[in-house]
Amino acid sequence: MDKNNLTKEYSNGEITVVWQSGKCIHSGNCVRNNPAVFKPKEKPWIHMDASETQKIKDAIDKCPSGALSYRTNKSEE
Repeated sequence: MDKNNLTKEYSNGEITVVWQSGKCIHSGNCVRNNPAVFKPKEKPWIHMDASETQKIKDAIDKCPSGALSYRTNKSEE
């Protein structure tokens, strides 16, 4: 396993956040835009239950490298 090129997924039931470590340029935009969710000094560093889904999406949309992305989870009926 290459520690410099990991892909991790985090979900809150509504969305799944995908983090690709190899793309991350450590701009800090995620932390500045939603510090309740993105805590790089902790493990796991993404706390999906700490904020509303739309606020998480908004922070991810500001990621300049594309290291953070999300997909909407399909609801099961």
